[in-house]
Amino acid sequence: MSRSRVPLYLGAAAVGGVGYYLYTAGGNTKVAQKQAEADAHRVSSQFKSELPGRGEQAKKDAEKYGAEAGAKVDNAVGKTQAELQKAKADAEAYAKDAKSAAMKKVDEFDKKVEAEASKAKSGISSWFGGGK
Repeated sequence: MSRSRVPLYLGAAAVGGVGYYLYTAGGNTKVAQKQAEADAHRVSSQFKSELPGRGEQAKKDAEKYGAEAGAKVDNAVGKTQAELQKAKADAEAYAKDAKSAAMKKVDEFDKKVEAEASKAKSGISSWFGGGK
C-alpha cells in the first residue's frame, strides 16, 4: 500500500521551523515563540496589504460597480416595461378585433333568423287563410 508523503513533509517543515527559531533565539523557548509570533504577524499584515480591493480603491471600485449594476437594472426594467406596454396594446387590439368579428357574426345570424322567421310566418299564415 502506498501512503501519502505529504504529512511527512509537513512534519519535517514544522520541525525545521521550530529548529530555526530555537537556534536564532539561542535555545530560549520564550524568545523563539515571540519571534515566531512577530514574524507571523508581519507576514499576515504584509499579505493583507497586498490583497486587491483594500482601502479607498475598494470603495471606489464598489461604487463604480454599484453604479453599473444599477444602470443595468434600470435598463432592464425600462425594457420590460416597454415590452409589457406593447403586449398590452397588442392584446387590446386583438380583443377589439375579436369583439367586432363576433358582433358581425351575431348580426349575420340575426338577419338570417329574421328572414327565416318571416318566411315561416307567411307560410303559417297561408295555412289559416291569412295569406297575401
